[in-house]
Amino acid sequence: MSDRFNYESAKVSEASILPYFSVPRVSEPELAQYATQLVENAKALGIPLTGEGGLLGSLNRQVLQAALEAEMKEHLGYARNDRALKETPNMRNGSTQKTVQTELGSMKLDIPRDREGTFEPVIVPKHKRRIDGFDDQVLALYSKGMTTEDITEYLAQMYNTKISKETISRITDSVLDELKAWRSRPLESVYPVMFIDAIVIKIRDGSVANRPIYVALAIDREGNRDILGLWVGPTGGEGAKQWMGMLADLKNRGVKDVCIVCCDGLKGLPEAIRATWPEAIIQTCVVHLIRNSLRHVNRREMKAVASDLRRIYTAPTEDAALDGLAYVKEVWSAQYPAMAAAWERSWSEFTPFLAFPPDVRKLIYTTNAVEALNSRFRKAVRKRGHFPTEQSALKVLYLSAIRREQNRDNPTARVSNWGPIYNTLSLMFGSRLDER
Repeated sequence: MSDRFNYESAKVSEASILPYFSVPRVSEPELAQYATQLVENAKALGIPLTGEGGLLGSLNRQVLQAALEAEMKEHLGYARNDRALKETPNMRNGSTQKTVQTELGSMKLDIPRDREGTFEPVIVPKHKRRIDGFDDQVLALYSKGMTTEDITEYLAQMYNTKISKETISRITDSVLDELKAWRSRPLESVYPVMFIDAIVIKIRDGSVANRPIYVALAIDREGNRDILGLWVGPTGGEGAKQWMGMLADLKNRGVKDVCIVCCDGLKGLPEAIRATWPEAIIQTCVVHLIRNSLRHVNRREMKAVASDLRRIYTAPTEDAALDGLAYVKEVWSAQYPAMAAAWERSWSEFTPFLAFPPDVRKLIYTTNAVEALNSRFRKAVRKRGHFPTEQSALKVLYLSAIRREQNRDNPTARVSNWGPIYNTLSLMFGSRLDER
């Protein structure tokens, strides 16, 4: 079947299509009624909705073709066969067939030509074989962890479109300049709250090795979350010395002060933070402390231990938290001597959040904000096994970080109930939150 959809048979003309794409006054019910009519007509004629010669692809082709004709009309100043309005010696000069790739597969378009060769189409630019939406779809698939080979096979199966792995690579490489600019962009001078964490992924550098990816996510004074940066560390796991370099990069990009820095219990990290922002309050992730406490607890006793630990981290004051710790030591130290010791070692970084009301506590007692981002990274990485280069890893992580997902919390979403939280932070930190 030809990929040209017969609109005359379906009782729908190009003239009736264009208003629905160019006039914003059309309501959703009207569009729904129009779409229903198209589907019913196509079904009556035995035309499939998708696939080669299907309604969606043919409709897309006809709209693009009509848009090209409209561009030529604008360029020449008169419509086809309407020479009464012709005020230029230039004229139409046939067309050239061109195959382009779209989200609905490949399609052949007739690109209009003019006698003087001055026509420059916008919707399908010269020398371009892909409509912008096609590249966006490839990048979306890449951000979800699909390899270039996976994407090639997917497009071939879904749209009967043959795209080489080299072409897919060129499309994904188009974000490299954007990634470079994003990683070096100037930042706010002060952030009320920052979360820092790291995940480990496999990257080939001669041989495949585990490499830490350092992640910094902050909340600005307007309550917006912002991913400040991604850095690939050397082999050997997460280290405080490496974090010193990453924090220095943030400071060099304009971050003069951070009021509260939330992190895990990595040895040496608090010192690195204080060396970068001396006045910062360091808040150890309470969830990390709880997980570490329960890691070696007998399964039958885990519920009881978890209940007793709540006496510590839900205490109204630091004194009450100390009483809770004393109770845990009394009840459980004989069986789990390392548990209470871990809380005592982290006490100075655990207690800051106890000075805040519940809404601020909920925000800073855990690094869940950045861990949710890391969870998205892990989903993208899981399908790959390992990355051939640092650059390929950063491409995927960057695209995954900036991707918006419907009906899901996104990494850069605004913090809910931020107004009362910011008022509390303003009372505590005063002029430190002012622009510098």
